[in-house]
Amino acid sequence: MASTSDRRRASPLGQAAGALVVALLSATSWYAWLGWDTGYRVDPVTGATSGPYEVWQVVGCALTLLVVLVGALLAGVRPVLASAALTLAFTAAWTAAAASRDDSGLYAVGAVLLLVGLAVGTAVVAAVVRAVRPGR
Repeated sequence: MASTSDRRRASPLGQAAGALVVALLSATSWYAWLGWDTGYRVDPVTGATSGPYEVWQVVGCALTLLVVLVGALLAGVRPVLASAALTLAFTAAWTAAAASRDDSGLYAVGAVLLLVGLAVGTAVVAAVVRAVRPGR
């Protein structure tokens, strides 16, 4: 027989709440790690332009998203909901910022690549968590 906490997590309201938390944390991770950095750097020797993000920012953001997704899955949020919430919220946050700074329209290409990359990445993580989760 399922416990009360198991039924609550399995309820549509519990799943929606879990997906909402994932979405909020995902969008927040964009702004916390990457959204504030808009500056590009030019190497004085080579003249090469890089940026706006540093490697540590991208790694920190990726690890944060991984923790959010795995935490949601272990808390009982359905993999499809957790993956979709993370992917859509993070992509929306990135796209809103990129669209406001890009006059060329190329941000749309980046948005599609980000959407597809996150969808594949979250699906793989969800599959791995499901495969190794104890009691399954």
